[in-house]
Amino acid sequence: MSEPVISLKNIKKSYFEGQPNELEILHGIDLEVYPGEFVAIVGESGSGKSTLMNIIGALDKPTEGEYMLDGMDILSLKDKELSRIRNEKIGFVFQTFNLIGRMNAFKNVELPLIYAGKDKEERTRRVDELMEKVEMTDRKNHQPNELSGGQKQRIAIARALANHPSIILADEPTGALDSKTSRTVMDIFHKLHKEENNTIILITHNQKLANECDRVITLEDGMIVDQRRNA
Repeated sequence: MSEPVISLKNIKKSYFEGQPNELEILHGIDLEVYPGEFVAIVGESGSGKSTLMNIIGALDKPTEGEYMLDGMDILSLKDKELSRIRNEKIGFVFQTFNLIGRMNAFKNVELPLIYAGKDKEERTRRVDELMEKVEMTDRKNHQPNELSGGQKQRIAIARALANHPSIILADEPTGALDSKTSRTVMDIFHKLHKEENNTIILITHNQKLANECDRVITLEDGMIVDQRRNA
């Protein structure tokens, strides 16, 4: 078997550390995710899902534990190195889309490519390719406020893919969408998984969507209480 692309060992996360009101959110998480897996992390509100995702995405650091991402010791890296890794290796998709309102769809997708120092010709080619992939070519000049929720999420997915990340972290990507639109968004994730072999981690409270993934990890009160593979 290949080496895990994500390896977490005894990950703990506390807030207000050392104070009387110290609160431990994650209580020793052990988790391995392998290249090309489509994994769901499920749990009720307050179970620690988003805290765990922030750590996996190198947006936050644990209080204790070890984290290896693609063979790199994430906890030993400086902020500049972490920023580079986030831009190159990880694509983020959020429930709230996080699109920039004053930029049209094309420019929102282009932004990570600008940060990565790509030239204009390469940026244009890549954005056009991604717009076609998420079936939004006819909306590339629209502002976010001219797009439906599902269209915004498709643009957010295109932006997440801009720099060919090997890992996609999707935090409740269908949480603000109706069932029909949710289906469209999940179909895009399945298509990416099949065609691009991305490693996808889906954070969701929707058990039905979780059951479409290769593996389901259940969090409860900051601990992994169940792991199962889907047939």
